[in-house]
Amino acid sequence: MAGVGRFHHHPGPPAWGGGSKRGLRDPALGRSRGGLTSKIHLACDGRGRPLGFVVTGGNTNDCTRFTAVMEAIRVPRIGPGRPRTRPNHVLGDKGYSSKAIRAWLRRRGIPHTIPERADQVGNRARRGSRGGRPPAFDREAYKHRNVVERCFNRLKQWRGIATRYDKTAQSYEAAVTLASLLMWA
Repeated sequence: MAGVGRFHHHPGPPAWGGGSKRGLRDPALGRSRGGLTSKIHLACDGRGRPLGFVVTGGNTNDCTRFTAVMEAIRVPRIGPGRPRTRPNHVLGDKGYSSKAIRAWLRRRGIPHTIPERADQVGNRARRGSRGGRPPAFDREAYKHRNVVERCFNRLKQWRGIATRYDKTAQSYEAAVTLASLLMWA
């Protein structure tokens, strides 16, 4: 009766279900024109020190993570009291120009300077008087937005952050957190 009961090894999945799955969290990698990339969405103070950040895939639109970055801001007060979560003023680039973001900032009473994208200006002009009034834009205040770019440049001086050698999003976020803490020192 040899050969009736197929007792030799056949490859296949384990019968007991395996252990815990690693890497189930979003790896914060997105395919864009440069390949697999990551993007750091960042809020910083007037001196170029990071206050809060969110890491996403490189193909993620800026305006989709605006509220997450703003909610990541926690500045402790000297003495008792809740940490401060509302900035004095928000400066953003055209990537953050949307009606939803402007309404979110208005509801919270946060003044902001965000330039309009060309398509938004064209749509408003096309609609004529029904297009509404253009949002306020302070050119002098917007000149201070370079502080954010300088903050990014200081973060990218860390080679591991600039090129993302880390495999997991947790490791990359930890590296950005460490670099941010050293910028405060």
